[in-house]
Amino acid sequence: MSSLRYVHPEFEKVALELFRYQARHNPVYGEWVTLQGFDATKIASVSSLNEVPFLPIEAFKTREVRTGTWEPEATFTSSGTSGQIPSRHDVARLEAYLRNAEASFAYFYGPPSNYAWLCLLPSYLEREGSSLVTMAQHFVQQSSAGESGFFLKGLDELRFRLETLEANGVPTVLLGVTFALLDWAESLPKPMPLKHSIIMETGGMKGRRVEPSRAEVHQTLQNAFGLDRIHSEYGMTELLSQAYSQGEGRFRCPPSMCVVPRDLEAPLLHAALESRCGLNVIDLANADSCAFIATEDAGRVFADGSFEVLGRLESAELRGCTLMAL
Repeated sequence: MSSLRYVHPEFEKVALELFRYQARHNPVYGEWVTLQGFDATKIASVSSLNEVPFLPIEAFKTREVRTGTWEPEATFTSSGTSGQIPSRHDVARLEAYLRNAEASFAYFYGPPSNYAWLCLLPSYLEREGSSLVTMAQHFVQQSSAGESGFFLKGLDELRFRLETLEANGVPTVLLGVTFALLDWAESLPKPMPLKHSIIMETGGMKGRRVEPSRAEVHQTLQNAFGLDRIHSEYGMTELLSQAYSQGEGRFRCPPSMCVVPRDLEAPLLHAALESRCGLNVIDLANADSCAFIATEDAGRVFADGSFEVLGRLESAELRGCTLMAL
C-alpha cells in the first residue's frame, strides 16, 4: 500500500469529478473502467483516488482517446522508434495547451517571457506533431531576446548567441534533447562556464547513442558548462502538463498534475513510496482526452509527491497493464 497524503484535497476533489465525467463520456476510458469491474453505481460511489483506474498509455497508439464530441485543433504525435506505432493525442484547444504549459513552467521558474530560449531539439524538429516543439516555439515567441530560437546544426551560432546572452547577463534557458546536449558538450574545445543560464535536458537518447545514467549525463554537462546542477523537463505526447527537476533528477509537479506509484506485481494497486514502481500520472489538463494515465516509465515516488524516473519498464514488468482486452 502507499499513501497519497501528498495530494491536495482540492486536487483530489477536481480529479474525482473528472474521473466520473470521463468514465461516462470517454468511450475508450469508459470501456477500460468497465473491464475493471465498474458499473454506473460504483463509478458514482468512488470517493478516493486510491480507487481510480488508470488507462494504459498504449491506448493512444491504437484508439482515439477523446472525452465528449469535438474536432481537434491540433494532434500531437510521439517520435517512437523504427517499426513502432506512434502515439496520437488529439487536442481540443491548442490555446489551452499553451496556457497550461506556460503556467507549469512559471510555477517553478517565473514567466517564460523573462528568459531567452535557445532550443536544441534536432530529433523533434525533424518530424511533425511534437508537443515539445509547439511549447518551445510558444516560449521563443514570448521572449524579448532576439537571440532566442531553434538550432538544428548551427552549433557555432548557438555558442555565439549563448556567449552574447551570458555577456549581457540575460537569464537564458538552453532546452535540449539529452543526446544533442551531450554531443555538443563533448565537442567543446574547452569548458564554457555559464552564470546566467539554465541547462534543461529532456527526451533521452532517442536511440542515437548508448543510454547513460542521468547522473553521468548531468556530470558531463556540469563539467562542460561549469554548473552545479542540470535541470530536466518531464513530459510526453499523452500528457498536456510538464513536471520539472531543478537538479539531481527529482521532479516536481505543477498544480495540474500528480504522479502516483503503481505496483509492478499488481498493476491495479499502488506501490509503496520510495520503492521502484511504475509511474501513473493524473493530468487535469487532459480534460478533453484522459486524465488518468498508466505510463511505461519506471521510477520512485516520494512522500512529498516528487518523483524520479529510472527509465522504461521492461516488457515483463508491463504484464497486467496492457490493452489486449480493448
